[in-house]
Amino acid sequence: MGVSRGTANRGFTLIEILVVLIIVGLMASLAVLTLGGNSRQRELENTVRELYLLMQTAADQAVLNNQELGLAIDDDGYRFLAFEPLERTWKAEPERLFEARPLPEWMVVTPYIENDAPRLASGDDDQNSKNRPDIVFFSSGETTPFQLEFVARGNTDRVETIESDGVSGVHWRDDEGKTP
Repeated sequence: MGVSRGTANRGFTLIEILVVLIIVGLMASLAVLTLGGNSRQRELENTVRELYLLMQTAADQAVLNNQELGLAIDDDGYRFLAFEPLERTWKAEPERLFEARPLPEWMVVTPYIENDAPRLASGDDDQNSKNRPDIVFFSSGETTPFQLEFVARGNTDRVETIESDGVSGVHWRDDEGKTP
């Protein structure tokens, strides 16, 4: 009982192995590109989530410590400020949690802030408006009514929004109106 020539065990040729490796490599790179395309969307959502949680914490801290806290937003990032009632000025919040944070260069923030909402008058309002917050978290539990929209520059497919009517707290929703 010998083995016939037609049924002899054959291995894979080098060319067959290379073809399979190329196909696997192409599929892996396609998967990376597909997942990588959403990396800005994930970073956008993570950045908005971080700000949202910090804003909720600031609102709670304002009530617990009976101190007005504020949020100043500019093109580069945001920072939290604390109102010093004796000096009647806004100063950088000393707590490490509320340190200034940059925003990614590709992110666009569009603030809609109610201009006629009550504000705390400070002595440096006219001289140095950069030390005045855009949004105030009052010790009474109220906030300045606002809406902040976040999008990736050049891609308005997805909009993340943080908003408050001034009374019912801070809320975060995506472009479909759902809370992420």
